[in-house]
Amino acid sequence: MNEPNHFTPCASLAAVGLQFQHLAIWSVVAQHVHIKQKIRTHTPLEKLQDCFVNILAGGQGLVEINTRLRADAALQHAFGRTTCAEQSTVSDTLTACTPANVHEMRAALTALLRQHSQTYRHDYGKGWQLFDIDMLGLCAGRLGEGVTKGYFPNRKNARGRQLGRVLATHYDEIITERLFSGKRQLEKSLLELVDATATTLELDETKRKNTLLRIDGGGGSDLNINALLTRDYQVLVKIHNWQRARKLAATADEWFADPKVPEREIGWVTQPHRYACATHQIALRKRNAKGKWTYTVLVSTLSDPMLCELNREPKSKLLRAQERALRIVHGYDLRGGGAETQHKGDKQGLGLAKRNKQKFAAQEMLVLLAQLAHNLVIWTRNALACTAPCLAKYGIQRMVRDVLRIPGHVRFDAVGKVHITLSEKHPLAQSVLHGFNNWLPHDELSVNLGKI
Repeated sequence: MNEPNHFTPCASLAAVGLQFQHLAIWSVVAQHVHIKQKIRTHTPLEKLQDCFVNILAGGQGLVEINTRLRADAALQHAFGRTTCAEQSTVSDTLTACTPANVHEMRAALTALLRQHSQTYRHDYGKGWQLFDIDMLGLCAGRLGEGVTKGYFPNRKNARGRQLGRVLATHYDEIITERLFSGKRQLEKSLLELVDATATTLELDETKRKNTLLRIDGGGGSDLNINALLTRDYQVLVKIHNWQRARKLAATADEWFADPKVPEREIGWVTQPHRYACATHQIALRKRNAKGKWTYTVLVSTLSDPMLCELNREPKSKLLRAQERALRIVHGYDLRGGGAETQHKGDKQGLGLAKRNKQKFAAQEMLVLLAQLAHNLVIWTRNALACTAPCLAKYGIQRMVRDVLRIPGHVRFDAVGKVHITLSEKHPLAQSVLHGFNNWLPHDELSVNLGKI
C-alpha cells in the first residue's frame, strides 16, 4: 500500500492502531485463542480483529463493518490488515466460538492486563485499591441462549442477559466481566466475580487487606458479606434484605438530615447485625411517593483515613460519629461516578448493548472484545493525558466519538514509516498531537497537523 495520502475519518484511531501493533497486543490474543473454522480468505482471528477494530471505531453493530471499516483502507492497514472481512463472515466466526474459546480469550485478557494495566501495577503499600462491582442488564431477543425475563431498569417485562463486571475505579479499567442468564443477579454472582479478579491481579492477603469492594445492594447477602470479610477485603455494601434493613433502622436513636440530599435522613444502627468481623452499619431513610419511610442499611469496614480519601478529602484527625456516617453514605453514593458512568460510556461509546448474538459463547466473545476495546481506549487516554491534561477526564464515549475520530490523511512510505496528518481545524487536534508525539514510536511514525 504505497499510494500517498489515504483519507480516513479516523486518522487519530489509525495512530492508535500503529501503537496497537507496536505493543503486539493482538499477538497475545493469537497466542491464546484458537477458533476451529474453515479458512477461505481470512483466518478466524483476522475476522475477530476486524470485529474488534469496528468496536473501537464506534460501530454499534456488526453490519457497520461493511460501511465503517471495509471502506477505510488506511485504518485497516494501521491495525495490520490489508483487507477486511465481510460482516456476515465475521458473524459466522463469532457463532463458531465455543466456551473453550471464551476461556482462551479470558486468559489473553489476563495476560494483557498484567502487561499494560495500571491496576496490576498498583502499589498497595502506598494506597488502597477500589473496585466497583455491579450487574448490567443487556436486553436481547427471546430466542438467544440464556435470554430470560429478569431485572432490566426501566424496561418492564424485558428479556435479556446479565453482565457482571468489576471496575478498577481509580484507573477506569475493567478487570473482570462475566455473562449470565437474565435471571441471574449479583447475589449469586458476586463471589465468582471477586475470585476471578483476585486470580487475574494475583491478590495475596496483604493486597486484599488494602482493597475496598464497593457493592450494590444486590450483592449484600449475609453469605457474600461474611465470605468477603473472611477473605480480608474491605467492604462498603448495601444489605440485600429489606426486612432486616427496617429492623436495624428501628434501633437508630437519632436521625439527622443529609446536607447533600435534604430529603434523606441518616442514623447510626445501635444494635448492628453480627458479621464475621466488626463493621459500621448506617441506616438511611427516605419517604416514598405515598409518604411512607423506606429504609436501607450500609455496611462498612473503612477506617477514618480511608473514608476521607474515598470522599476525596484530606486525611484528618478522628471523625466524630455524624461526620463518619456522612462519609460512609457519600462514599457509597460515589458509585454513580464510577461503575454507573462506565456502564453508560460503554453502551453509548462502544455499543455494548447493541450487538446481540443468539449463541451464548458468541455473545461472551463480543463482551470480551468490548472489554479489550474499553481498556485500550483508557490506556490511550492516560498516555495522551501525560502531555494533554485536558483529556484526563474524558470518558469512553468522548474518547471514541471525539478523540479517536479526528479526520486526516495517512501515508505509508517506501521504507515502512507511516505519516499521519490530522485536520488542523479539529478542536482537539493540537492536544492530541502533543500526546501522540510523546507516546508513539518516532522511528516508525510521524504525526502532524495540516489542511484536510
